[in-house]
Amino acid sequence: MAIVKNGNALTTPVQQPGAKISDDGYGLLTATVIWKADESAALGSVVNRGSTCPINANCAAHRYSIVYDALGIATLTVDYVGIDGGATSTDPQITGSQGLTSESITTHPNFFEVYTAGGFSGTAIAGVGTGSLATPAYPLVSGTTNEYAGNNGATFEAATGRKFMGFKKPEFKDFYGKTNYLAPQCSLSGVFYTSSDAIVNNHRNAVGKTSGNGTFAGKKLVPDYMGTSFTIGGKNQLLLSQVSFEDFGLLYKVQYELRFNREGYNASVYASV
Repeated sequence: MAIVKNGNALTTPVQQPGAKISDDGYGLLTATVIWKADESAALGSVVNRGSTCPINANCAAHRYSIVYDALGIATLTVDYVGIDGGATSTDPQITGSQGLTSESITTHPNFFEVYTAGGFSGTAIAGVGTGSLATPAYPLVSGTTNEYAGNNGATFEAATGRKFMGFKKPEFKDFYGKTNYLAPQCSLSGVFYTSSDAIVNNHRNAVGKTSGNGTFAGKKLVPDYMGTSFTIGGKNQLLLSQVSFEDFGLLYKVQYELRFNREGYNASVYASV
């Protein structure tokens, strides 16, 4: 039996003062509203998953808690979540990391030819002798019968190159005995929220593909302040390397990782979105 409290039997939930809503700055809305009702009242209109938030129609209920007091009053705290403006997804929030990693010296972009696009000048690390990249022509190392010399003490097993045997001349102190170098490595991680399961699935299917403008599966994952073009020599420089997702109320939380390659990704190995 409903008990009259200050003239209201509270047979249906009544919203209380102090409702609050916040925007994370990227479009994710979260709100909390407190309701009171008689302990015997039907609460479905307030606590049902997906019920509309009374202070912002773009938000819907996704969880609640109820406290019953000694006077027979139920105090309901309902949390709501949504996307600002009714959009299908929020803007991505990005974190970047730039560092160095050890790579084989033979993978250096300046190893055989001067990589002018990367800012290099002068001579290549090992070069191609008097030949070309397609057909190197290295001279025989004096005193040997099966070693051929490139730049900086680089040694190959044949005049046309084939196997690289290392840097064998001590007079080239910067290269002697070296097998690796520190290559720049850049990764970007981000998170966004969406109400669309299609957006989740499309990004999941885009893992392993590249982009030249930061857009994957129709959504821009890189903010404009980082640039709008990511191509070099006709190759895309951004690779979507990971996507994870989870329920967040009635939304989906999507986390992803991008890898930036200064030399670009070969389209024969990595398809473009």
